[in-house]
Amino acid sequence: MDDEDELRERLAELHTEHRDLDDIIDKMMAHQPVDFIQIQRLKKRKLALKDMIQKLESQLLPDIIA
Repeated sequence: MDDEDELRERLAELHTEHRDLDDIIDKMMAHQPVDFIQIQRLKKRKLALKDMIQKLESQLLPDIIA
């Protein structure tokens, strides 16, 4: 497996985790009592995942010289 394949695999894992966090947050918001501290932690993790996803996606894009 080359580096690009590893990046794509890691990217897929991050996308899955990001989606899973979305589902967890939605379910937590629907049930009472709402644990806002835990939801805030999950949202921070989700944001960190989004940053990692963007970083990996930028590594996969070829450099374009204008």
